Amino acid sequence: MAAVKRTIYRALYGSRYDRVPWGQRIYVRPGERLAREVQWRLRLRRAELLTLAEYRERTDLGEIEEFVVCHLCGDSRQQPLFRPTGPKGRWSYQVVRCPGCGFLYRNPNIRPERLGDLYANGYSAFLTGKYAADRRRRYRLTMDSFHPVFAQGGGRRLLDFGCGAGLFLELAEQRGFDAAGVDLSPDSVAEANRRLARARAYHGTPEDVPEIAVGGFDVITLWSVLAHLPRPLDDFRRFRSLLAPGGVLMILTVNAASLQLKAHGSAWNGFTKNHLMFYSAETMPTLLRRTGFAGVAFTPFYGDTVEAGTTKLAEPLQRRLRRKVEASDGGNMLRALAFADDEAIDRWGGGLKVRRLPKYEG
Repeated sequence: MAAVKRTIYRALYGSRYDRVPWGQRIYVRPGERLAREVQWRLRLRRAELLTLAEYRERTDLGEIEEFVVCHLCGDSRQQPLFRPTGPKGRWSYQVVRCPGCGFLYRNPNIRPERLGDLYANGYSAFLTGKYAADRRRRYRLTMDSFHPVFAQGGGRRLLDFGCGAGLFLELAEQRGFDAAGVDLSPDSVAEANRRLARARAYHGTPEDVPEIAVGGFDVITLWSVLAHLPRPLDDFRRFRSLLAPGGVLMILTVNAASLQLKAHGSAWNGFTKNHLMFYSAETMPTLLRRTGFAGVAFTPFYGDTVEAGTTKLAEPLQRRLRRKVEASDGGNMLRALAFADDEAIDRWGGGLKVRRLPKYEG
């Protein structure tokens, strides 16, 4: 099948786009955006629509898993779409779509009390090495996209939720934040504390750490964490309570509206072993509104090398890429800044397209 696709692409486009990074070709090749949107609509039309009872009957349940309904709108119907599978079949799970609100999530999902099982052994090794350099670059680019929130810490309190090996906490303390982090991986926390000067990482949840549980944070960051949360409404209510007046919550996660997902299906790079839920600019505002946030702003993601100025992509293709990303999905990663209240919008919303969220009456 892959060989057939390569032959088709060669016939359509020749060798003109061979130097374009694979993940960005979808935005610069003429007609591909439309083709992928049509492909997506056909997939949705053909997908079964099941009751939860019907879905449970035909789906295996793992030891640490549970069946769930849509966390955003409560719809129990299931529309199975994808079956991501790891190398050599080491892991596999089912991704369903909520027909009520369009939310994508893993079902069966991981039981919250067993979430730590995914990070108990050796997770810090994944968070270091070449991965570390790439992550630091992405942190800086994302912080710049939300300027001036992260320009200078000025002693403001910052919590990095899911801090891993402390790569971002290093940058936060360098910029003058009074920073702390929490993570479920004990070896990652130990690695973080070995590299930090003033900031500190803690093992567990915010409730486990008195210095964090007291709240009053000016900034909370979720770097590639949101997709790992099995109870997002509970977590985001907690984040909102931990924020000080005028505080903001920064989120970086995979984008469930990505053209790459629509093109590659179960092989999409956003479907990783530990990812549980998948958000877009259409579904995330529901999560934020239901948990007490006043507004949200998104910034487009063009790709790390394009934003860092190190890409070999020709300037005309870079301009086309930026136009297509802005006009379509916003990029393969979703970058969001959530505002705790109107004070936060007034203070940090300048220069951003802020979507104000109506108060949730639930």
